[in-house]
Amino acid sequence: MGVGIHSLDHFSLVVPDLEEAAAFYDRFGLQVRSAGDELTLHTAASAHRWGRFRSGAAKALDYLSFGAFAEDVPTFHERLRARRVATLPAPAHAVDDSGIWFRDDDGTLIEIRVAEKVSPDTKSSVSNSTAPPGVAAMPLRVDAPAVQPRRLSHVLIFTNDVARAIDFYGAILGLGLSDAAGDAVAFMHGVHGSDHHLVAFGKSDAPGFHHCSWDVESVNDVGLGAMNMADAGHTRGWGLGRHVLGSNFFHYVRDPWGSYSEYSHDIDFIPSNGGWQPHHVSPDNGFYLWGPLPPPDFVFNYESASAELVRDTVASERA
Repeated sequence: MGVGIHSLDHFSLVVPDLEEAAAFYDRFGLQVRSAGDELTLHTAASAHRWGRFRSGAAKALDYLSFGAFAEDVPTFHERLRARRVATLPAPAHAVDDSGIWFRDDDGTLIEIRVAEKVSPDTKSSVSNSTAPPGVAAMPLRVDAPAVQPRRLSHVLIFTNDVARAIDFYGAILGLGLSDAAGDAVAFMHGVHGSDHHLVAFGKSDAPGFHHCSWDVESVNDVGLGAMNMADAGHTRGWGLGRHVLGSNFFHYVRDPWGSYSEYSHDIDFIPSNGGWQPHHVSPDNGFYLWGPLPPPDFVFNYESASAELVRDTVASERA
């Protein structure tokens, strides 16, 4: 096993309306906490902070934070120096100033921090049980419980070069390639054991945030979560379906800014002892196994207007 990050610790987004974000993610089934001038996302099953939201003029990916073991920190510094990637001061809104901060080749801000491993060590349990004869399996709709995701599974971010992202995140963060579909999308896992992917990359003309994915324990939770969101007016999205690469059942709910939150169930698991062989498939053969047609703008990057500014920022930092 090589040196690599062990978890996706959290993601951070800038959004134009924190109250709208709080209402959306509370309805989604997450615990939303106010912390000064930001929001944090938690699950009922864990006190861990999975996401952060700050206020800004437009929705944008702020940064991704990855967890690592303390003994591996010198190796990450060595890798950054070898590729001439500049380390940066921690931003003023960082959780603390102990992490390693830098930008990837697209300009996306990344943190590697010493943290507890929050990616699973085994495949997550599933609960798709039925009822015996003479017993109703489901409650009345009015009595249906709220869906409570168990943890953050992964995020998908945009890049203008998928192959370059695979190389960068493999060489610097030590992520392993799980599967790829041409130059359209790729999925990468943690070498200490993780879901099929902690982070995925989708082709676009600029960096950006496509979706965050949340693990739930049953297919029923996927459907029930989608219904609860639709009842609150969040009718735009995609699902119910099942993916090919990763194998998870899914339903994506479109947030107020054009990105998505996904209910995900029964995703593949890649253990730390290896043995996984990446699939390289065509995009049309690796998107989804079954489900409705995706919305026409499902893969549109609503952050692409900021592409030139981001590229100028990373170029100046590496000059």
